[in-house]
Order: sequence, then structure tokens, then C-alpha cells
Amino acid sequence: MTDHQQHSDSAHPHKQKAKKPLSANLLFLIIAATAVVGFLVGTRSEQILSVVGPTFGLKTYAGDIDLSSIQATYKALKANYDGKLDDKALVEGANKGLVGAAGDAYTLYMDSKETSAFENDLSGNIGGGIGAEIGLRQEKITIIRTLKSNPAEKAGLNAGDTVLSINDQATTGWTVEKAVSQIRGEVGTTVKLSVLRGTEVKEFTITRATISNPSVDSSVTDGVGTLTISRFDNETATLARAAARNFKSQNVKAVILDLRGNGGGYLAAAQDVAGIWLDNKVVVTERTDGKVIEELKSDSDAILAGIPMAVLVNAGSASASEIVAGALQDHGVAKLVGEKTFGKGSVQKLITLPEGAQLKVTIARWYTPSGKNITKEGIKPNITAALTQEDINAGIDPQLNAAKKELGL
Repeated sequence: MTDHQQHSDSAHPHKQKAKKPLSANLLFLIIAATAVVGFLVGTRSEQILSVVGPTFGLKTYAGDIDLSSIQATYKALKANYDGKLDDKALVEGANKGLVGAAGDAYTLYMDSKETSAFENDLSGNIGGGIGAEIGLRQEKITIIRTLKSNPAEKAGLNAGDTVLSINDQATTGWTVEKAVSQIRGEVGTTVKLSVLRGTEVKEFTITRATISNPSVDSSVTDGVGTLTISRFDNETATLARAAARNFKSQNVKAVILDLRGNGGGYLAAAQDVAGIWLDNKVVVTERTDGKVIEELKSDSDAILAGIPMAVLVNAGSASASEIVAGALQDHGVAKLVGEKTFGKGSVQKLITLPEGAQLKVTIARWYTPSGKNITKEGIKPNITAALTQEDINAGIDPQLNAAKKELGL
């Protein structure tokens, strides 16, 4: 919200007349009126906000929805259902249905458990696990990468391993979410994985540990700095800038920013990360109902400005990742290498609801500096390069190699 300066009458240069004391009756009326306003603000705040809110940039709604049909359905269900009904579960189901009917894949009602899981995923605090990123490759559950100094790496799991079974349950037809839920568990317990590596089947029994997965990983090899960002959380900008300063101190000749598989995160984090290369430039604009409501710029601390760079993207690069990639591409700072990005051009807001639930709701569409909304279209790379399962199994990365070639390395 923008702060508005108020100018006091007492600052006026002309002499003020002495004010007469308030009469007892007038003072009583003022106190009574104040009490009424206080009651209205406390009990009908949404109606009052609907009137005064737009003055301060607040978006409110004061109406109600007729839920009598839901009550009728509930009563009929309660009266006739042969079984035990959980009223709390029914209310949560109604909330999910209400929000889901908006027809937007990114507008969601999350109950308390889903809210906790969402927050943990975004922060990287996943509880007990093995420290491996799981994904689908050719419809098969696959190890995408292992986290440094975590159980999966120590046990010998490799990127590209196809997970055939988890605790002797075949993973055929499983979703990534189901595989992850089976792998995670209490710290100190074990999970059994059977994986296919090339033509060889390998068995692993891994003890779960507390996993904290930082959103940023960096390294310098042969004078080239590689910055890998897996999501945009509250720590991402700080970690990324620390890595950038390290690159600068080592006088790297080029930088590769890897945003592959990064599904997004906080908009502010994307804005800050783009500012590592962009000096006071437009990063993204937000529009609601087609009107620009905010223009976000980078700050004036572009640590790596002027150093040649490339950005790796793929179909898993979404949302905040696309904001960074789009800004760097539009401003001519970097070439994008890899595959077309996911195509998520909307902004969501988290709203706390009763009993630990949250509403994740789309509030705006975002546009790249050149004015493009990439919803469903994604961002096309400057240099197209594929990464296949065969490449992963062979331990090669054609996308990374294409980036190095573009940078003359």
C-alpha cells in the first residue's frame, strides 16, 4: 500500500482562531457516533472496506453466496447415508469444490495438512527422506538428481536411475506425488528401492534422515560459474547473491544459470535474482483485468552485470523461473538454452483461512518486459537442445554443452 502524506491545518501560515470548548451534548454525540463506527468496523468490516478500500488499493468483496442448496444436500445426506460422516471433512470438501469451480488450475483450497506440505515443499524442509529429486521420465519414476551429502547420494543412487519399486511395490503407473509419499517417512526408518540402471537392476535400503534442501547450489569449474536454482523461496535471493559474490571474487569468465525443473516460488525472489544481472530494469509487470497494477524493477546492485551468461530452461521451468528467464532474455543479457518453458503467466496470493487452511488464488497476470504473457505458450529458447533419458543414463548433458558452446567455452 502506498503511504499518503497528510497536511495539517495547523501548518497553514495564516493565524488560527481560538477554538471554543465542546458542549457536553456535542461531546456525547461524538463519543456515541465513534462507538457506532467502531461496532460497524468490527462486525461489518467487509462492507466498509468495499466502500473505502479502493481508495487505499484494497480489493474487497462484500457480497454473500446463497448456500441453501448445500445445506439441503447436507441434510439429505445426513438423514439417509448408511455410514459415519465426518462433518469437518464434508466442510473441507465443500470448500474445495467451491474454489475448484473457479476453473483455474492455480486457484486452490488447501486444508491444514496440504498447507503444511505446501509450505514445507516451498521452504525445502521435507522432514524425513533420502535427499533425492524424483520425476517422470518416459512415464517412469526416475531419480532426477541426488542432494549433496544426503542418504541417497551416500547410498549410491544416481541421476537417471529408474525406480522400479519402493518397498517391494511396483511403481508402474505411479504419479511423482505417490512415489515421494512412499519414500518419505520418519527419520531413522528405512525405505527399500529397486532401480534400473542401464540394463542392471540394483537394490538399495536407505535410512531416512532429516532433509533440508537449499534452493541454490553453485560451483566454479574451469573459470565458469554454474548457479543452479531449484525454487524461489525466502532464502533464494540471499543464497544466490552470496554465490554471485563468490563468482565475482574468483573472476569467472562466464556464468550459467540453471533453472531446469524449477517450478517457481515467490515473485519477490525472482525480482531479486534477476537483479544480479539487471541494473534498475523492469523485471515484470502485473495486470489485473488488463490494467497494469504494478511494475517491478530490479535494484541497482547488479553484481554480475557484463559477465557473459546463458540460462538453461526446460518444460519444468515455470512461473518465477520464467519471470527471470524472460527478463534476462528480453533485456538481451542472456541467451536461453534448452527447451520451451512451462507457460505459467499468472500470480497467486496466499490467504490464511480458519483452522490452518489456505486459499491460493490467482490475482493477476504477469508480463515480460517486452509485454508478453506466456500463459500456455511458454518462452522459446534462443538455442534449442534436448536432454533425453539416454543422455542421462550416459551421464552427458547436451543442454549444458550447448550453453558452453554459445559462451565460447
